[in-house]
Amino acid sequence: MPAPFLWLEFLVLFGLLPSLHARGWLPFPKIPLLLVFAGGCLIYLGKGGFLPKMEFSTFLRKNNHFLRAIALRSLMVALCSAITVFIWAPDQLFGFPRARPLLWLAVMALYPLLSAFPQETIYRAFLFHRYAPILRTERARTWASVLAFSFLHIVFANWVAVALTLPAGWIFTRTYRRTGSLLLASLEHAAYGCIVFTVGLGRFFYNPA
Repeated sequence: MPAPFLWLEFLVLFGLLPSLHARGWLPFPKIPLLLVFAGGCLIYLGKGGFLPKMEFSTFLRKNNHFLRAIALRSLMVALCSAITVFIWAPDQLFGFPRARPLLWLAVMALYPLLSAFPQETIYRAFLFHRYAPILRTERARTWASVLAFSFLHIVFANWVAVALTLPAGWIFTRTYRRTGSLLLASLEHAAYGCIVFTVGLGRFFYNPA
């Protein structure tokens, strides 16, 4: 596809669509819209041969070091998040699992599948491969991924969601760039998301519309 059309597609998908949804001009629920978009991206990635298959035992052996690093970073994020909520809004600390334990368990189970994996499919794997012809350096693809991911969160109508997903997006992009693994990036994203909803920051990342 010619570069001008790729640029136009990029701006529409990662700029215009989130803006329209944030203003209420795209009357579709967030999760179904995300899943449809991610499904299209998976079809594109599959046809392009960008989804390598690997046995689970091989995956664990190959990525053991990265899995340990993700676990350590997740622990640090959990501690920092809990301390932040304890200082600024102690009444909110672990409020979700305490008040709605069954709903919290449902979120813990479904968030990785319905939110983290679709977002990583779109903002890491699809973006890196689809727009490589116009984002010709790894640095350009990295920053495009980070900024587009953060901008997506304007749909939650608060600056906290946008601000927090800027460093988070950089970490997820770094994981994907270093490992080339959509699964690892999704695992880290899922871990951070579950932490956010557990410690009391989930209200910044939830809007039923």
